[in-house]
Amino acid sequence: MRVVVLSDTHAPRRWKGCPPRVAEHLRGADAILHAGDVCVPGVLDELAAHAPVHAVLGNNDGPDVAAWGAPETLELDLAGLPVAMIHDSGQARGRTARMRRRFPGAALVVFGHSHIPLDETGDGVRVFNPGSPTDRRRQPHGTIGLLDIEDGVLLRAEIVPVT
Repeated sequence: MRVVVLSDTHAPRRWKGCPPRVAEHLRGADAILHAGDVCVPGVLDELAAHAPVHAVLGNNDGPDVAAWGAPETLELDLAGLPVAMIHDSGQARGRTARMRRRFPGAALVVFGHSHIPLDETGDGVRVFNPGSPTDRRRQPHGTIGLLDIEDGVLLRAEIVPVT
């Protein structure tokens, strides 16, 4: 299963439409995860034209994104891998232990909020932040995440530049 992971698209201020380099990765995706701060549900509709979308609410998302179907947290099974999603995982210090306590059954926790790409393992859980494809802040590039999952195993997790 090929999964594209996004967060912090901040439409319409930052996301005016799917950036071409993001669209390249969406082709052939089996699922898309959005870790919040979509800001307008039209982004989720746009992504859903490529593959099923699972999204959580960010601190900049309103009732319209919640009405689209984005809860505050989400736990799902992707090709046998238990995955949890949350927008804000809190401060960096103690993050893996905190996410293990919050989502005890998850092997992978996807989050956003900081716009800082991260792939880290600790305390029996892997945490993954794809960064932002449209609002890189102090990062050198806008980024997304790519996951390859098979039979409950995360074969590959990669953060790729798209700007």
